[in-house]
Amino acid sequence: MQIDAIDQRILYRLQENGHLSNQDLAEQVSLSPSACLRRVRALEDAGLIRGYRAVLDAEKLGFELEAIVHVSLDQSRPGWHEEFLAGIALHDEITEASIVTGASNYILAVRTRNLAAFSNFVEDKLSKIPGVRDLCSHIVMRKVKSRGGMLPLASWR
Repeated sequence: MQIDAIDQRILYRLQENGHLSNQDLAEQVSLSPSACLRRVRALEDAGLIRGYRAVLDAEKLGFELEAIVHVSLDQSRPGWHEEFLAGIALHDEITEASIVTGASNYILAVRTRNLAAFSNFVEDKLSKIPGVRDLCSHIVMRKVKSRGGMLPLASWR
């Protein structure tokens, strides 16, 4: 799907606030409400908008610890990749997982209530996933930028 400047403005506004009414969105992108709704539906149908959700405050909900965990796997095991994916799918503490290049195979974002819960998660769950060879954890002290969404947004304004 080819997107034009109006589609880009729609995507930018929805990314900033997915709770906008169609009327407000239409005003912000200088379209009639019906034209705006048609464009949003086309963007959804094309898969450019995958969904809408609330962004929760993990700390206020009691999940005070965030960690980045580098995981290295034993790649000589048959089915090592699939086995690891199945293993991490079982654990809600893992909020994101990425396959990466470099010294490790995966980087995981992990959220737990506190350091004791994180330690238990690593010892009792993560390290016991078959094929896990090495773990290196980094505790997030303070988030200085958390944007989400996609880039480059500056050119879409």
